[in-house]
Amino acid sequence: MGIFKPCDIRGVYNRELTDEDARNLGLAVGSYIHAGTVLVAGDIRLSTPALQAALCAGLVAAGCRVIDAGLLTTPAFYFAAQHIDAAAGVMVTASHNPPEYNGFKILFAGRPVRPEELTVLKHMIAGRKFVPGRGAYLRDETWLTRYRDYLAGCFKPGQLPVVLDCGNGACSLIAPELFRALGYRVSELYCTPDGRFPNRPPNPALPENLRALCRRVVREGAAAGIAFDGDGDRVALVDETGSVIASDRLLAILARYMLKQEKGVIVYDSKCSLVVPETVSRCGGTPLMARSGHTFVQNRFLSAHALLAGELSGHFFWRELGFDDGLFSALKVLELLDGNKTGLAALNRAIPRYLITPDIRLPFTGDPGKILAAVRRKLSPFPVSTIDGVRVEFPDCWGMIRPSVTEPLLTFRGEGKTKERLTFIINLFLAALPAEISDQMQKKLAAGTNAESPPAFAGAPDFQRD
Repeated sequence: MGIFKPCDIRGVYNRELTDEDARNLGLAVGSYIHAGTVLVAGDIRLSTPALQAALCAGLVAAGCRVIDAGLLTTPAFYFAAQHIDAAAGVMVTASHNPPEYNGFKILFAGRPVRPEELTVLKHMIAGRKFVPGRGAYLRDETWLTRYRDYLAGCFKPGQLPVVLDCGNGACSLIAPELFRALGYRVSELYCTPDGRFPNRPPNPALPENLRALCRRVVREGAAAGIAFDGDGDRVALVDETGSVIASDRLLAILARYMLKQEKGVIVYDSKCSLVVPETVSRCGGTPLMARSGHTFVQNRFLSAHALLAGELSGHFFWRELGFDDGLFSALKVLELLDGNKTGLAALNRAIPRYLITPDIRLPFTGDPGKILAAVRRKLSPFPVSTIDGVRVEFPDCWGMIRPSVTEPLLTFRGEGKTKERLTFIINLFLAALPAEISDQMQKKLAAGTNAESPPAFAGAPDFQRD
């Protein structure tokens, strides 16, 4: 049952995830909701039609009334779920994962599935605790058009030149037409749907996947380049100079824009730079940190009735929608650029820039809970938070060590307003980690894996190592 993750279900098709798994999931979801109405949709991956059909068969066999919306972006699926009185929804997608993967995003009563609910479904499937029934099946493929029309009505016309990189994903079906309908001068890059993702991986959060987009933006003199992931809920922006804008910096830019119109809560994930809460506070908003991960950020966003939420991975959640959408986010950025007559590069330069590491991946053996408990004890003299692993935060620096939800890895990330403060926070964690993990981390940092410049390691606190 390795396909069950904390927020969704996914794995390599026909190796980890099969059509039988999809049918069993349908039986489990249908049994769990006592044979209610279920919305189903899928993305453009080659394995999606078979998984979608098997899922629907299982739901019908559990007595559900299935509404199959066909091929959608994940945000269009969320939109349809808001307008259909359904007890559950299942989107067949592996989002930004490579083409050999697929999976399922689940809604119960319009909200994302909780980890404990996924555990219940997992146990139902393992024990084959299904309740048989006689359901019904209805195909309704109108929702992509309805969602496109809805988005077109949310924005005023614009005229900026933009490059759209759909990465051959589901946004290929809707983005070029939508942006042109709003008046933007669109240059297309990889806008033919193809579940093999032949031109670039479907993850736009990695700058190396956006090199072609960066070149095209400069060559064509576009105001922005916009890249989407496989199912359309993530977005990445490239400015007019061909530089990728980090998602936390984009969140700060958007927060400043939104808070000029209305004060409220802005949610950010635990990996984001200090510039996000500082910008929000300076603009009169209320910053609120969430554990990193789509479901955790979305639940925090919904419970706080926030104006906006963002993740370093490129998810942006909007109060107007109630969910995250790469298309809506991109159009908000263009609305900002059109209204201010200011380039994206200038907006980015106006945000302070601190020294921050990337995620430093640290393989380990053993129980991550025991490792983190020991780290927390050693760091107890300092301001420690357990919102996401173990985090120590000061006004001018922070560091965090957290377990991966999918691999036997710990990841470290740290930030300092100066090199000295970044070095300080790194050394705190180096001294608190077990020797073999600390050695790994020091070697990676010394090799230059942090984003700005390798810090010094002298003067680490004198903790007793494990």
